[in-house]
Amino acid sequence: MTSPIKKRVSFNWNDLVFFIEVCRQKSLAGASRRLGVDHSTVGRRIRELEDSLDTKLFDRSGTGYHLTESGLRLLDKVEKMEGIAQQIGQGAEESGQGIVGTVRIATMEAIGSLYLAPRLAQFAQQNPDIRIELVTAASWISLSRREADILISFPPPKGRRLQIEKIGQFSLYLYSSEQYRENFGHPSSVKELTEHNLIDYVDDLVQIDAVRWLGEVCRVPEGPFKSSSLIAQLTATQAGVGICMLPSFVAHHAKDLIPVMRDEVQVTRDIWLTAHEDHLHNARIRRVMQFLRALISKDQDTLNLP
Repeated sequence: MTSPIKKRVSFNWNDLVFFIEVCRQKSLAGASRRLGVDHSTVGRRIRELEDSLDTKLFDRSGTGYHLTESGLRLLDKVEKMEGIAQQIGQGAEESGQGIVGTVRIATMEAIGSLYLAPRLAQFAQQNPDIRIELVTAASWISLSRREADILISFPPPKGRRLQIEKIGQFSLYLYSSEQYRENFGHPSSVKELTEHNLIDYVDDLVQIDAVRWLGEVCRVPEGPFKSSSLIAQLTATQAGVGICMLPSFVAHHAKDLIPVMRDEVQVTRDIWLTAHEDHLHNARIRRVMQFLRALISKDQDTLNLP
């Protein structure tokens, strides 16, 4: 008895380009902008790929396109293919005009906007052919799903086949404005601190527990102002609304702020640099990672002094 002949799956290889871009952008519109085609074309190519493979690759919802289990398995294979293609292209770049291309860095709002963004100008001057995309978010950005190439985070992320390394730390202190001190004074103990107007995150909107730094110091009472944005917390503190715990790299942008109980209260967070294993061969990603390591190592004093 002969074994049944398995049907050979045939599909258009070019559809994989559309597939991986929808994985990254989570929408047809975003993928269409990146690829320079109409969004209906992207949708058609995804449908054709699903029909050819006889499987559903995405779950469609109001928040975008999310990979199914079949989609995740395909993504692993396509990323390996992409990595080989990048190695070929990288060889041509390095033997010709140098390292070129785009690197997307993901991190949280404050460290991205107030620390990294102004310092990336130095990298741009040294590497004019590498384009940086800086993505900030209050929630986790997945490297496994190719939402970014590099992640700078406070807690180490979780995911498949990630290279994760600690590259430094930063400290947080309590701050207020001169106006607040004149109106309400400053506490002299942690017990007194809970009697003051404390500015903090909106608790039920916190998606990364590492930002619950004020809760490590004291019980946080209901105060006059909370925000999901650390920059909003900063500006409210400058306006005299209350006392806020801020990373030193944030407070350095507001010379009018006054440290509160500087010698008694200090919280630290590690800084983690993460990239997907499939991207570690990529010359431009390695170049950016090397820059970030050196930058944060050099700035350890700045990142830890009030």
